[in-house]
Amino acid sequence: MLRTPVAEALGAASAASEIRIGGWVRTRRDAKGFSFLELNDGSCLGNIQCIVDEGTAAWDKLEGVNTGACVAVTGELVESPGKGQKWEVRAKDMTVFGLADPETFPLQKKRHSDEFLRTIAHLRSRTNKYGAAFRIRAEAAHAVHDFFYQNGFYYVHTPILTGSDCEGAGEMFRVTTLPLNTPVKPGENPYAQDFFGKECSLTVSGQLEAEALALGLGKVYTFGPTFRAENSNTPRHAAEFWMIEPEVAFTDINDNMDLAESLTCFVINRVLERRADDMDLFDRFVDKGLVDRLKGMVAQPFARCSYREAIDILKASGKNFEYPAKFGLDLQTEHERFLAEEHFKRPVAVYDYPKEIKAFYMRQNDDRETVAAMDVLVPRIGELIGGSQREERLDVLESRIREMNQDPANYWWYLDLRRFGSVPHSGFGMGFERLVMMLTGISNIRDALPFPRTPGSLEF
Repeated sequence: MLRTPVAEALGAASAASEIRIGGWVRTRRDAKGFSFLELNDGSCLGNIQCIVDEGTAAWDKLEGVNTGACVAVTGELVESPGKGQKWEVRAKDMTVFGLADPETFPLQKKRHSDEFLRTIAHLRSRTNKYGAAFRIRAEAAHAVHDFFYQNGFYYVHTPILTGSDCEGAGEMFRVTTLPLNTPVKPGENPYAQDFFGKECSLTVSGQLEAEALALGLGKVYTFGPTFRAENSNTPRHAAEFWMIEPEVAFTDINDNMDLAESLTCFVINRVLERRADDMDLFDRFVDKGLVDRLKGMVAQPFARCSYREAIDILKASGKNFEYPAKFGLDLQTEHERFLAEEHFKRPVAVYDYPKEIKAFYMRQNDDRETVAAMDVLVPRIGELIGGSQREERLDVLESRIREMNQDPANYWWYLDLRRFGSVPHSGFGMGFERLVMMLTGISNIRDALPFPRTPGSLEF
């Protein structure tokens, strides 16, 4: 007999003479002549109550079944006389798949700290908070794909292994098949014996390859893991994270900001609509006012201001920032949050940043001082999206690569895109974990990832 998900059983339109529910025991309560089992299978926030009466086949299998055990209960779906749920299961039989020793099972029925739960990340999806977080994460990912599909984009897969540094920062994980301390003769290529015959790294972005595909397919996006060997122990950074990266031909920076806003609003609306129970948990216990704040974010257009205007706003604010705002310096998280939370009180797209603090591929503006870059800043998070109109002029792009102390020869194929049928185009990267943090009110990126990879942490 097929298992009915708990979410489906709790939402059933009518009673059923036979149903099979499988899940993990959240609580067991014994009374004279019967026992209550609360089962959760991860399909929703709610548990379903199963009544096991003395004298049934299920009763005979109750020994050792406690919190954490995995069972399947077969019985009748009947109306529940108790408050809080419409249906319960009157058990006839039960299969016990796996017990959990109550002395050692770490998820007892009490509140656990996020720090503790990170040490048992393999089990934390069984808690209310993390079950809800990962369902919201799944819904948001599905919404991303739906948005791009509905808007005529092609989903493309860009390489994980790369020979080029998209960001030019050098903070990349090296990949090699060579043994440690492989001897190298003076003047010899140190990678000559390696798998690819050249230096190889894990990608920091699929952008450059997505650009190539956009200049043949028109509208593409990639959504996959990226890696940065940045020794940063902040609540917003991880060494492995997921990025949403669209690239669109025949577009400029204004089109790019429109796309970023549309995507963000689409995902927010989808999650609020389809994961209302899970969102209510975060609104009540993690970040009070979360749902209203998200509704407010999509109720009006995002604000827009230039980087120069943003610096002027920050200087005139009277705020005592830890890092004073100054033209030519990148915005810090405290600046980003002030702009989104206190000044504009809504998401804001900041554009036209100084070229010295941005990557080589961003289109240089006519003032020769700034580039057509844009960041979308949102309340509580700061930067959610970073992107730009890409530099489509071959001579300017080559010059910028050299300015960044990079070798144009390493980007020969990227430069070919400007030699053969170049076109204005734009794109951005949205940090998926930051999106999940925005949607849930989770304050640490380690809790938005099922198995976080951060400096010194490679468990699970």
